[in-house]
Amino acid sequence: MAKVNYITEAGLRKLRAELDALKAERPVISAQIAEARDKGDLSENAEYDAAKEAQGMLEMRIAKLEATIAGARIIDESKLNTNTIQMLNRVTIKNINLGKTVEYTLVSENEANLKEGKLSIGTPIAQALLGKKRGDLVEVQVPSGVLKLEVLDISI
Repeated sequence: MAKVNYITEAGLRKLRAELDALKAERPVISAQIAEARDKGDLSENAEYDAAKEAQGMLEMRIAKLEATIAGARIIDESKLNTNTIQMLNRVTIKNINLGKTVEYTLVSENEANLKEGKLSIGTPIAQALLGKKRGDLVEVQVPSGVLKLEVLDISI
């Protein structure tokens, strides 16, 4: 049974585009393998080995994307609210230990990008924040110790 992946419409479009691009690479790699095979002895043919390895990596990535897309469930953004923290909410939190305030949008693992402020729902911080309200204090166990966070704001 496929793992369920909650994702936005835009995130699913991006995954499908990446899958289409990878599938388009198949003929290119097949041609590289054929060309390398035509060069003779396969036991000492580094080009052939490299092309076969590239093909294996490509097929592995395609299979992973197909599984992710098969298990994708689009989040109905019209049903989001800001009473408690949930996926796709933008949260402003204060790290009490450092006195630093940060803002994240909680997204699926496939859409996570810290440079864009998109925090994966699977991270310990996001897991600890789920269901919390404005003003709640949250303690999160992370590799460097315990983070103490305060929820300042929840928005869409």
